[in-house]
Amino acid sequence: MSGGIGGLTDMPGPGAGGIGSRGDDGPTGGRALGPGDVLVLRALGLGDALAGVAALRGVRRAWPDRRIVLAGPAHLGRWLQGYGLVDAVLPAHDLEPLALPPGGGHVGVDLHGRGPASHAVVAATRPERLVSWASPEAGYPDGPVWRRDEHEVDRWCRLVTWAGGPCGRDDLRLPNPAAPGDAVVVHPGAAFGSRRWPPDRWRAVVTALAGAGHPVLVTGSAAERDLCAAVAGTAPAGGPVGGSAAVDRGEVRDLSGRLSVPELAEVVGAARLVACGDTGVAHIATALGVPSVLLFGPIPPAWWGPAVDPELHTVLYRGDPAAPGDPHGSAVDPALARITVDEVLDAVDAQLGAPVAGR
Repeated sequence: MSGGIGGLTDMPGPGAGGIGSRGDDGPTGGRALGPGDVLVLRALGLGDALAGVAALRGVRRAWPDRRIVLAGPAHLGRWLQGYGLVDAVLPAHDLEPLALPPGGGHVGVDLHGRGPASHAVVAATRPERLVSWASPEAGYPDGPVWRRDEHEVDRWCRLVTWAGGPCGRDDLRLPNPAAPGDAVVVHPGAAFGSRRWPPDRWRAVVTALAGAGHPVLVTGSAAERDLCAAVAGTAPAGGPVGGSAAVDRGEVRDLSGRLSVPELAEVVGAARLVACGDTGVAHIATALGVPSVLLFGPIPPAWWGPAVDPELHTVLYRGDPAAPGDPHGSAVDPALARITVDEVLDAVDAQLGAPVAGR
């Protein structure tokens, strides 16, 4: 674990840099955690943050008159703060210690993990009450039992509901003010190689979409610029990235490394369709009610797939839920690799209501 960090911010606003940027995550100003506050630990990535939205609404219901402070990445926390889900953000990553004065008379809620390591991070701030999964062997006997084979949204709603804050899948939705546009968003990246469908297959999908006249927006982080350039056809390998490329009739634009999380949400919110793997962009599409084609593997969609509006989302999965793969692996998972270009294009055809080029 890294060293502790401190400081709170009450200032909503977009994060800087590309998707998943840590550039604005240093200590920020604001008053310290106070008595009566509720400290929520969820120091995880974009998909995890969105999967925790329903539970955050439950936290608000459990403690409606208290200030909700989220310990997590600042650029994500501030974005959620803009929706009124939390009141302040304590920048934090993974399971680093939280540099806070202990014994503040606050409530601590562990929405980060099963424990006991995450429990210990929250417990070190000495809350008057710790809400967590039961871990008797580590000295945390109070709480429900963590289950592996449970949807991520249901899991955290079950914990928070147990603590007195009823919530459920319908609490996942975020307001989407955008009118549906014409663009198809293709997001080829993922945090780990096991969840990245081969780029040549994504390139084939983009080519087919553009050939049918659909504008395509390829999104990704700054670290994924080479991948997105290969998928979008905007530059040769190792060449400059940016601009747009015409593929037959449709325009393809490479937006990798250019979007903050709020800007990414705006792009997804205005899309006609999103195509991606098991990654944060899929969760944005779910939260905003945007149709999607989602490629799963190694983790089954029963654990991390769309939890609401199933009619909007086509989920492709060729794995065995009883034998999931490694979500943190470096090589593409066999279950994901079994999904073909034709399967994806068939799903895109059905969502768009018309065949793409050459089909």
